[in-house]
Amino acid sequence: MAKITMIKAITDALDLELANDDKVLIFGEDVGKNGGVFRATDGLQAKHGEDRVFDTPLAESGIGGLSIGLALQGWRPVPEIQFFGFVFEVMDSIGGQMSRLRYRMDGTRHMPITIRSPFGGGVHTPEMHSDSLESLVTQFPGIRVVVPSNPYDAKGLLISSIRSDDPVLFLEHMKLYRSFREEVPEESYTVPLDQAAVAREGNDVTIVTYGAMVRESLTAAEALAADNISVEVLDLRTIAPLDVKTILASVKKTGRVVLVQEAQRQSGVAAQVAAEIAEHGILSLQAPIVRVAAPDTPYPFGEAEKDWLPNSDDIIAAVKQVSEFN
Repeated sequence: MAKITMIKAITDALDLELANDDKVLIFGEDVGKNGGVFRATDGLQAKHGEDRVFDTPLAESGIGGLSIGLALQGWRPVPEIQFFGFVFEVMDSIGGQMSRLRYRMDGTRHMPITIRSPFGGGVHTPEMHSDSLESLVTQFPGIRVVVPSNPYDAKGLLISSIRSDDPVLFLEHMKLYRSFREEVPEESYTVPLDQAAVAREGNDVTIVTYGAMVRESLTAAEALAADNISVEVLDLRTIAPLDVKTILASVKKTGRVVLVQEAQRQSGVAAQVAAEIAEHGILSLQAPIVRVAAPDTPYPFGEAEKDWLPNSDDIIAAVKQVSEFN
């Protein structure tokens, strides 16, 4: 197995699924000849043709509508929203149409659409490019929201998403695209949707997180081990629907929980996880739940994002807080 970046793993998954199923179509802004702004689709148009990988106008609402129409005709669209900060332009297609169409049509139609979109901070993008808006979409029943944290999962989860008959929002953190490599099989494989993964086992405190904050949490866990604090890191992978069973099992094991998200604190994924623990696992807790998140302010300009984003030091402080509670 070769060691590859997450962006390469995503490209490989798209390449394999284009070859595997002639109903798979990839389209979006600049995804064709240019290969996308991050080169996630680099070389795919030349290999699979302009009818399978093609550019669209700069109109996210049009991309969403096209995806729905194609899915109704039996295609498997894989549209790209160039940056997730532009999701407001396509929100009606996501929340008002594709997420509820199976219900509306009494199960006679499916929406096998996988919307890919980069998001997340730490790379000094312009305004409205780095926002973590994932919690807005987790509000809609009927659509999965998947956030990989590493190359292996990214490839397997994307293949699973494309093969699913349900609509999937597949969010790719920009900072993870080329920040590290890991071994990934060259052949096709799947990673199950709706299942969290234990990224690191521990006994004293559970960290529940996703996306780029998995890396920050693993860094924090390694540092805390020197202080004899054993941290279990849970990678949600799918943030809607949540794998509540795995979350509760880890909480029962450790009795102390820190929830970490890059997005602003208010109404985020961490708040939903906290509610599930409070409703179904509160008797397992030995300390109050602590959240680590960004401030409830607009995402700052690039010069200030390092101070604004949560990091491993914030996570270490939170873990020590719950560890010292008696």
